[in-house]
Formats: sequence, structure tokens, C-alpha cells
Amino acid sequence: MDARFVLAWSLLILGFCGLFPYTVSAQLKQNYYANVCPNVETIVRDAVGKKVKQTSVAVAATIRLFFHDCFVQSTGSNKAEKDHPDNLSLAGDGFDTVIKAKAAVDAVPSCKNKVSCADILAMATRDVITLSGGPSYAVELGRMDGVSSNATSVEGKLPKPFFNLDQLNTMFAANGLSQTDMVALSAAHTVGFSHCGQFANRLYNFSRQNPVDATLDKNYAAQLQSQCPKNVDPTIVVTMDPISPNTFDKAYFKNLQQGKGLFSLDQVLFTDTRSRPTVNNWAVSTSAFETAFVSAITKLGRVGVKTGKNGNIRRDCSAFN
Repeated sequence: MDARFVLAWSLLILGFCGLFPYTVSAQLKQNYYANVCPNVETIVRDAVGKKVKQTSVAVAATIRLFFHDCFVQSTGSNKAEKDHPDNLSLAGDGFDTVIKAKAAVDAVPSCKNKVSCADILAMATRDVITLSGGPSYAVELGRMDGVSSNATSVEGKLPKPFFNLDQLNTMFAANGLSQTDMVALSAAHTVGFSHCGQFANRLYNFSRQNPVDATLDKNYAAQLQSQCPKNVDPTIVVTMDPISPNTFDKAYFKNLQQGKGLFSLDQVLFTDTRSRPTVNNWAVSTSAFETAFVSAITKLGRVGVKTGKNGNIRRDCSAFN
């Protein structure tokens, strides 16, 4: 599966899966499988729906996996991208969502080995977003699965939790994504969880003058301290959105207005006057946010994809052919 540009915020939760130069493939298109597997989107949607009913964790896990797209397991002495230390917390339910959807697709004789794991993941991501209350949108398809995955490609490619707006914009712009795209995609933090170790510095060691980050709402900081006491196991999890953690909605932006962004790179979207108007707009307008999000995730899905002879269609999403 191809390893595309990864969203800044999800990198901090789940790791990083590789960075490719910004490319847009004209070969991606809607209804790509119309002639070989015309019902593929229905098949995937049904499989994803069953998985989400089994566990709501699949929603955030699948979204994060799409942003990472590092499905390869290591084989032999090779360490794949997902085996990099920054990727070790990738939730297994995201992988399982794709595995189950792939099995459902391949169970249809005309579809067997005709649909890539990368495309199944793209469709599954749209479906979990819709199932959790977010927008539905047409998915461009035609990706091939990658033929290599190395942990060494991860190093130095992810943003840090303390990144400021300039650093975020630089990283996203390098992959053809604007500040507006970055802010919209950051709303993935409206679902899912993080580990205490990823943000504990904001609660206890932010600076010499202010041990607690002053941009954090005081009550929210106290809540996080109760969930993540000093010296607690850093892998203890906390929901990203304290208001509606299982719903894909604009609450993320309302949280930022109230000083309830879990990471510094979340909260900076409101504290920096250049991105604050966008946050304020989307905090009140669901339609404006959803329109921007659909545009941004569609652009994200075009970054670094493999098409044609640059990849293949995996028989098993967890291994090379």
C-alpha cells in the first residue's frame, strides 16, 4: 500500500508511515471499478458497518490508518514503516477494518484480487466518517498497493506536538496542502484517543515560569491531570475530544475556542491569529467545515499515490505479494 503524507495531529497519536513528494495522479477517478467490481463500495460499506458495530474504536483507528497508510507488516529481518517506534501505537482495529473489508470484496468472484488495499482503506475511511456523524463524499479510486516499506523512511518526517503554525504550514505545503486543508484535517481529533505521554509536558513541565501550559483551560488541565497523574504509565489513554469523543463533528473547533485542544499543535490553531478566523467560522458552521474537510481529505488522498506499474494489488493487505 502506498505511504502518503500523514496528518500532523494523527502522527502524534499513532505514528508516521512515510512521506512522499507531492504528486497528483490524473488516473484516480470515481467509479474506477465500475467494470470489474461494480458493487465494491456497497460491499466495503457493509463490512465496515459490521466492524463499527463490534467496536466504535474502529472509527478513529481507520481514519488514522488512512492518514498513515502503512499497512505492511515486517517480514524476515526487514522492519516496515509501521514497525518504527513512532508507529507502534497504531490501533489494530484500523488494520482489522481493512482486512475484513478486503475479505468481503474478494469473496465476490468477479472482484477477487481486483481491488487494492489502498482503495479499500480510502473507502472504509469515508464510511467510518459517515457512520460517526461526519459527511459522506465521493472517493477517488485507482491506487495501487506499494511494494516496499522501510522503518528508516519514517525518521525525521513527523511534526512534533509543540509545532507552531509556521512549522505545520511548511510541512503541509510541501505536500500541496494549504493552511485551510491542515486546519480542516485537524478535526480528525474530534474522535479517538491519545496517550498521556504525548501531552504530559503541557500539564507538568511546560516551562520554568508556567509548569502548566497557560493556553490550556484550567478546568480542562485539572481534568487531564486527574487522568494522567505525574509518573503515570505514559500509555494510559485519554479521549481527544472531551465533549463528543465518538462523533465526527465541529466540537473540535469549539474545544479550541475554550482552551481544550489536547496538543499544543491543536491549540495553536486558535491562539495564532492567522488561523483563528477559520476555527471561529467552523465552530459555528457545520456546512462550511464539512465542505472544507471533504475538499482537504480528497486532496490528501491524491498525495504520493501509486498507480499503474508503480505498484500492484495485494492478495493479502498485510504482506507483499
